[in-house]
Amino acid sequence: MTSPDLKKAAPSGLLGRTGLTGLGQARHLGLVAALVLLAAVGLVTRPDTFATTSNLVSILSLAATIGVITVGMTFVIIGGGIDLSVGAIMALASVWATTLATQEFGPFVMVLCALLVGTGAGLVNGLLISYGRLVPFIATLAMLVAARGLAQRMSDRKTQLVQAENTALVELSTTRWLGIPLLVFIFALVVALGWVVLNRTTFGRRTYAVGGNPEAARLAGINVRRHTMLLYALSGLCCGIAAVLIMARTTTGSSTHGDLYELDAIAAVIIGGTLLTGGRGTIIGSILGLLIFTLITNLFILNGLNTSDQLIAKGLIIVVAVLLQRRNLKERTL
Repeated sequence: MTSPDLKKAAPSGLLGRTGLTGLGQARHLGLVAALVLLAAVGLVTRPDTFATTSNLVSILSLAATIGVITVGMTFVIIGGGIDLSVGAIMALASVWATTLATQEFGPFVMVLCALLVGTGAGLVNGLLISYGRLVPFIATLAMLVAARGLAQRMSDRKTQLVQAENTALVELSTTRWLGIPLLVFIFALVVALGWVVLNRTTFGRRTYAVGGNPEAARLAGINVRRHTMLLYALSGLCCGIAAVLIMARTTTGSSTHGDLYELDAIAAVIIGGTLLTGGRGTIIGSILGLLIFTLITNLFILNGLNTSDQLIAKGLIIVVAVLLQRRNLKERTL
């Protein structure tokens, strides 16, 4: 498809937001300022523990797992969808990969199993939404329940340990380059690949077009159904990668992995500036939003604050972010 065809597929100003506009630059600078402010709070409230190497590595390790999922979520939401099942799919992939039958074949097969399970579950979401005509909210909610239930059934609600002979998998977390765990570099690689795909490929341009105006995209020759299906498969693949990272970090596979990860991923994407209605957003914004959420979680833990208060704070942040989005959209349409 030629560039003029793609330009017809989306409303003016939505297609091509692969680069940073003035508004996008301002939002990113605002997110960086928020990170600096949170870091200052940490230095003031817990100067003895916040800036330590172990705490910073802990922040990056936690961000890595949720961050990979956030990359997939960014694609889905820019494409006009939503995925509530990411945490449950990650849990299912981790349980399936740590079954004794799978572990007998070694770490390579475990990783391959996690990736295939994640991609397969995402593909089912995509088929239900694209060809089954189910609303994304309903389809992914059903997958959330089904995947979590299947993970519980496969594991008999027990935590499955990674066997000692599969040290290569565990080394993703224990091996460090420049003092940083290898799994953080894997996260950085996924972010870089996601940025390239979204900003430098036809797939990325079509994602913006489908999210901006699916009917116009269809008339321009884009196979909207197939593209939507591929977006959810990509989200599932990211869940599979995240399952590998959490298996390496915790040396376990469990049906409880990824609980409320969908909340953190969606919130990070929204805070990063991606429109819930689709058609606009950036990978960098989503990652900055993720770091803000991860830093908030870390500050709550270091200061011994209640987990329920943490959830309330995150909920308020999501509401404020959506309200700011709506205000900005109204200002742009006036």
